[in-house]
Amino acid sequence: MTRLDTSQLLFTPIPERIERLQELAYNLWWSWHPEAQNLYRQIDPELWELVYHNPVKFLREVRQQRFAEASTNSAYLEQYDAVMNAFDAYMHTKDTWFNQHYPHAQEQQIAYFSAEFGLHESLPIYSGGLGILSGDHVKEASDMDLPFVAVGFIYPQGYFRQRIDQSGWQFAEYHKMNFADVSATPALTPDGHEVVVDVELPGRTIYAKVYRIQVGRVPLFLMDTDIHPNNPQDRELSARLYGGDQEMRISQEIVLGIGGVRALRKLGIHPTAWHMNEGHSAFLVLELARELVAQGMSFKEAVEQIKPHTVFTTHTPVPAGNDAFPFPMMEKFFVKYWPQLGISREEFLDIARQEQEWGPTFAMTALAISLSTYRNGVSKLHGHVARGMWQWLFPGKTQDEVPITSITNGVHTASWLAPELRQLYNAALGANWEDRLDDMDMWRKIHDVPDKTLWDIRQQLRRNMVQFARERTRQRFTTMGQPPAIWPVLEDHVLTLGFARRFATYKRATLMFKDLERLKAILNNPRRPIQIIFAGKAHPRDDPGKHFIQDVYQLSMQPGLSGRIIFLEEYDIAVGRELVKGVDVWLNNPRRPHEASGTSGQKASLNGVPNLSILDGWWPEAYNGRNGWAIGEEREYDNQDEQDWNDAQSLYQLLEEEVAPAFYERDADGVSTRWMQICKEAIATCAPQFSMRRMIADYTNMFYMPAATIT
Repeated sequence: MTRLDTSQLLFTPIPERIERLQELAYNLWWSWHPEAQNLYRQIDPELWELVYHNPVKFLREVRQQRFAEASTNSAYLEQYDAVMNAFDAYMHTKDTWFNQHYPHAQEQQIAYFSAEFGLHESLPIYSGGLGILSGDHVKEASDMDLPFVAVGFIYPQGYFRQRIDQSGWQFAEYHKMNFADVSATPALTPDGHEVVVDVELPGRTIYAKVYRIQVGRVPLFLMDTDIHPNNPQDRELSARLYGGDQEMRISQEIVLGIGGVRALRKLGIHPTAWHMNEGHSAFLVLELARELVAQGMSFKEAVEQIKPHTVFTTHTPVPAGNDAFPFPMMEKFFVKYWPQLGISREEFLDIARQEQEWGPTFAMTALAISLSTYRNGVSKLHGHVARGMWQWLFPGKTQDEVPITSITNGVHTASWLAPELRQLYNAALGANWEDRLDDMDMWRKIHDVPDKTLWDIRQQLRRNMVQFARERTRQRFTTMGQPPAIWPVLEDHVLTLGFARRFATYKRATLMFKDLERLKAILNNPRRPIQIIFAGKAHPRDDPGKHFIQDVYQLSMQPGLSGRIIFLEEYDIAVGRELVKGVDVWLNNPRRPHEASGTSGQKASLNGVPNLSILDGWWPEAYNGRNGWAIGEEREYDNQDEQDWNDAQSLYQLLEEEVAPAFYERDADGVSTRWMQICKEAIATCAPQFSMRRMIADYTNMFYMPAATIT
């Protein structure tokens, strides 16, 4: 593993005794180890919050006196030594999952391409579920010690920061990232030169500088076009995540796919398996073909060489979510490229031709499917939906015969587990339980934990979360100069539901408001009250999604709902982490079958938070009647209004007759034993099956190793 050179970066001088705080700051290992984060927090807790948990920025701004005090504090030094010993052991051990299962495959290399990576709140280069999944994927690849590299964009302006005005309307703010303040350094070639790649766009060449972020054992390479000599428009190309028009989008995807391959070549990295996470990076297969054609192969021969080494994961069960570019745009951008493939214009366009109502398009998902051997959706239900969507690519095959399988998403346990529960699991599950995350039998031991022990932890986590939500709400109203209508919002002891996700219309954030009077009666039941926390962003160009946010916000101000329902501004990893560990129930009510997988509910179950969900995405595989609740029926509707009404009635009935009674039914110790059985079953069934450990093992066994080792 190459050690990153940070010697030229300016920091507050660090005493020699604790100087490795700088080294640690440049490896995202700290992001899933709370004890590592505490090394910075303890030095200056207020500053740690001000820099939003960013150790690099922290080291720039902390006062030297604070370092001096820490370096002579014996208790602090004991913790420092323990963390650094754990870090060294992690980075250098040979006893890893991959070495145990594939001891003779160390020379292989898996390259993973994604348009976004959600690693930590201090790196806002992600928008939502796809990015969080990618970040978790990289972390678990590190934990399992896969021979793995990842490629994406660094997005200097990141995804937008959400601001909600007094009417509840969402506004987007962009803040340019100072690369000196994040855990990124320029990527270097084997002989020590910074890496800059070039890609041809219409009438010009665009350049991208490559940065490296070390994520445990895995390097993540991120490209940035905001460099000289790019023109101002091109410098903005990678500025924002999912910004601009279709020309901007195709330009980004050319840089990601084609430029990403070229970046790895300059870095001296030669993958034996290529994984496209969604269609954004699919142009990489064309670049791989161009390389082989340049060596003397025909395009057809090149494709046959590439396909067995290529993996494609689709995440989008609706046609509009799959990028497709009109033929005139493809001709504009690729007129000089297809001759390098040794094929004609028609042959090129036919590679990914998809007929649309407005004319033929070049479909990125079709490109990825056509030039890969290993293809999957992200849940069993989504695999079925994907086979139906793309059946036209396989004439003569029935839907069930379409060669698209499924690997259901999972979550990175260490990133989302409450520290309080980690201590409980340490005691309950035995030594080295984190090495056996996908062991179903091991997780059954959670049923042996005394009810009161788990109950007390869950009560404390709710109190912590309520305090967090109140502080966020107070800050927002202070910024607006507007006192809240009711204060304090939320109560420490009340059954609390969480709904936090992207505010796409199919996720139906307003479903529960179908019958306002019934909802008010449910929330304000004097014996069994309920409160709900909402959070989420709508895409900046998704006005219907913004209207959903506004509706929720304005409804939360109504008498009978005010104080019982709140909307938290600026949903990000930090907010998500607090909610999935602190609420009592995780609510999910998409319009089936439009949820490809979803992972927030998996994070909740890991923390003993049962799901109350439509049987969509991952939940049909998880729900067993004892680990949460299923809203509505396992079916699709022709009439959306009928579907919404029926699902809302089911939701109300479950809250009234099952969820609230189970929570408020207490024994002599004030514990709900029935609720604890549901929480334990949620942990025991969901934590192993929907862990990123299981997911990466599936990818490795089913896809990566067959793709990497085929000759």
